[in-house]
Amino acid sequence: MATVIVNEEQGARVREGLARVVTGSIEFASQGDADIIKITEDVAESVAQTGLTDGTVTLFVPGATGALTTLEFEPGVVHDVQELMDTITPPDKHYLHNDYLKDGNGHSHVRAGLVGPSLVVPFVDGHLTLGRFQNIVFCDFDARPRERRIVVQVTGV
Repeated sequence: MATVIVNEEQGARVREGLARVVTGSIEFASQGDADIIKITEDVAESVAQTGLTDGTVTLFVPGATGALTTLEFEPGVVHDVQELMDTITPPDKHYLHNDYLKDGNGHSHVRAGLVGPSLVVPFVDGHLTLGRFQNIVFCDFDARPRERRIVVQVTGV
């Protein structure tokens, strides 16, 4: 069981001061069709540029066909995630969205909804608290290549 006691500092790190919020973005092109792009270094650089020591970085994808998560970014895991998406939300399945909008990306919206548009990662001493093999990735589930933007909001002291 975890124990955090702030005043006596048992198991707690306390940094005090005025909290700052710094908002920016990461922009890149993606290929669509379950393209998975590692953005860990971009996020770490965004945190470093703020000069903040401790806090959280919140990432958010504007749009309904992109998502964010963490995973071990190696070809096997990337392939397995892409294959899983094809299994649970196949592109050739009938989606009512395609009937209404005729854009052929109904599966893209379902996939993005399953994974989710945001992620929060704490940082301590200026470093992301990710596990040894854990990376932050953007998933482009759209049916075509796109220019993408991720909102990066860093809050801390």
